[in-house]
Amino acid sequence: MRKNLRAAAVLSFVNSFAIQSYGNTNLTTLVERKSRYTLLIKNQNRRSEVVIGKIRDKLTALPRHSRRSVTFDRGSEFVAWKMLTKHVELGSYYCDPRSPWQKGTNENTNGRIRQFLPSNTNLNELSNAELNTVAKRINNTPRKCLNYRTPHEVFYNHLHQCEDQIPCLT
Repeated sequence: MRKNLRAAAVLSFVNSFAIQSYGNTNLTTLVERKSRYTLLIKNQNRRSEVVIGKIRDKLTALPRHSRRSVTFDRGSEFVAWKMLTKHVELGSYYCDPRSPWQKGTNENTNGRIRQFLPSNTNLNELSNAELNTVAKRINNTPRKCLNYRTPHEVFYNHLHQCEDQIPCLT
C-alpha cells in the first residue's frame, strides 16, 4: 500500500524555454505532465542562475508532495539545474538532443500560449498580472485528453487526493 500511495503523489513538470520576445526577455513554461497545469515565468535574460532561481520560486510555492521531478530541454539556460535540485529536492532530467517528441505536452502548450501571445508580442511590456491571466485562461480551458476537465481541476483534485494520503505515510 505504501508503494501505491507514493506513486499517487508523483507530479512531474516538463519545462521548455521556447518563447522569446524582443531583446532578452523571454518566458519559461512549466507544464505538469499529468494534468497539463501550466505555470508561466517571465525572465529578463537567459542567464541560468536567474532562470533556475525563478523556477525554484514557482515550484517552492507548491506543496512539497506536488513537485517530484522536472525535465528540461537542452538549452544553456538550464545548466544551473543542480541549484534547483538542491533547494527544491526534486529530480532533474534532460530530454535527448533533437528529440522534440519527449516534450510534446510542452510544445502543445507553447502553441496554446501563442494564441494569446503571438510571436510579435513585446514581453517587456507584459505585466505579471497579464501573464497570470493567460495562464489562468489556459488552465481553465477543458481538454479532450483530460476527459473535458480543465488542467486546474485535474491538478488540484490530484493535490487534494495526495494531501489526504500523506498522513498515512508517517
